[in-house]
Amino acid sequence: MKIITSVLLILMSCVQVVHAKETPQLRYNDIVNENIGHVVYLDFWASWCTPCRRSFPWMNEMQKKYGDKNFRVVSVNVDSDPKLAQEFLAKIPADFSVLYDPNGNLASEMKLKGMPSSFIINAKGVVVSAHVGFNDKKKVRYEQEINHLVQGN
Repeated sequence: MKIITSVLLILMSCVQVVHAKETPQLRYNDIVNENIGHVVYLDFWASWCTPCRRSFPWMNEMQKKYGDKNFRVVSVNVDSDPKLAQEFLAKIPADFSVLYDPNGNLASEMKLKGMPSSFIINAKGVVVSAHVGFNDKKKVRYEQEINHLVQGN
């Protein structure tokens, strides 16, 4: 019995190591390089974040409204447990890219100050504005910034 338990523990630790190696490290430059030529609304969210729940329908709307104008919404979930993100998305679907940063590497790289945090990135890959929080007043300003960039101004 002790041998079986030992073997199981060894196998479980190997599976964890393999899984950690297979998980790509999310980096800002990778997101930018994938989206050069597009204005990007880069949004960081978590399943426990109430304003995040209100931001998803708006981000869906922005993707639909500006998607044919070289605009993309890219969201990054920071929950350590991916099941929490999946439960959130089952209730509030996303019509845009959803990436996962369970270890918080990208969140640390971007120096997040709160949830949700978002960055508007121009078509050349430069962050032109950063925001914390989401409400009706802010979404008007965010859309004005997006519209300005997609119009090429």
